Amino acid sequence: MPRSSWWPRRWKRCIKPASRKTVSTKYRIRILKLDILVLSAHPDDAEISCGGTIAKHVSLGYKVGIVDFTKGELGTRGTPQTRKEEAAEAARIQGIAVRENLGLKDGFFQNDPDHQMAVVRAIRKFQPRIILANAVYDRHIDHGKGASLAYDASFLSGLVKINTQDDHGHAQAPWRPEAFYHSIQSLFIEPDFIVDISGFWETKMAALRAFKTQFYDPNSNEPETYISNPTFLKMIEARAIEFGHAIGTSHGEGYTVRRYPGVNSLFDLR
Repeated sequence: MPRSSWWPRRWKRCIKPASRKTVSTKYRIRILKLDILVLSAHPDDAEISCGGTIAKHVSLGYKVGIVDFTKGELGTRGTPQTRKEEAAEAARIQGIAVRENLGLKDGFFQNDPDHQMAVVRAIRKFQPRIILANAVYDRHIDHGKGASLAYDASFLSGLVKINTQDDHGHAQAPWRPEAFYHSIQSLFIEPDFIVDISGFWETKMAALRAFKTQFYDPNSNEPETYISNPTFLKMIEARAIEFGHAIGTSHGEGYTVRRYPGVNSLFDLR
């Protein structure tokens, strides 16, 4: 766990759901404010790594959204169109407020100024309280790149001298989330904390099954891939059970942090 960060030092345990729309008198724009924004390299990354967390917080009344960086066009199975349809169905199952795709180049996007500005605009558009991003390193090269891109853009988004405009040409206000967490996906990473997702495992699996072209289908004629092998989803469930067992529940999802989270009292921990 890193020892320092630019994130605010006081961690607020009790975060109330954001009001749906806010008008900024200075910037004169209507904003769909999110409590949690998931930034993911590919459609299905969010569902694999934090689908239970998403479903749980939606059930608690929080507004959650997903911004996928790419269309997953380099994927062996499926097409950008099928991935788009599958992502929309997964979003419906999870009950999230919004899902968008930045259309970055799958496999080749970089953590550079042009890509950072695209993510900054998305962050300022939704003004999230919390950001969830890809694992800091993983089997797929885009996951680590996506993690760094999301983190750096989150910092840049808070700088007042960086000017951006929304899709309608309106100036966007600077915005930096209160907290930033990385999920855990294919490769095992020791978590810094675990979210109890007991009661939401089936919703997570239903959202994953929405990506019909990507995961195991005995009737598919497409080539087998790392994630379409039937053992992949078994591994995801085994890890969720392991993380859940570690905190005394049925299933859990782990996260890593870049700064120490604080708590108001020892009784906030379980």
